[in-house]
Amino acid sequence: MTKTQLIIEIQKVIDSVPETVLQDVLDFLKELQDQPVDKVKLTNNLRQILSEDKELLERLAQ
Repeated sequence: MTKTQLIIEIQKVIDSVPETVLQDVLDFLKELQDQPVDKVKLTNNLRQILSEDKELLERLAQ
């Protein structure tokens, strides 16, 4: 997907997000803007692992 196509798709999603969430989205994007690409990828990978293994992690924490 090209950058323009991505921006269009992001705009479509933003248009459908409740207004109460928009400030959080903006804050998140600003945080990403200040981070190196490697750190963003690492954060996304960690978030994915945590969400996929949530049940396992909860059992291990007990």
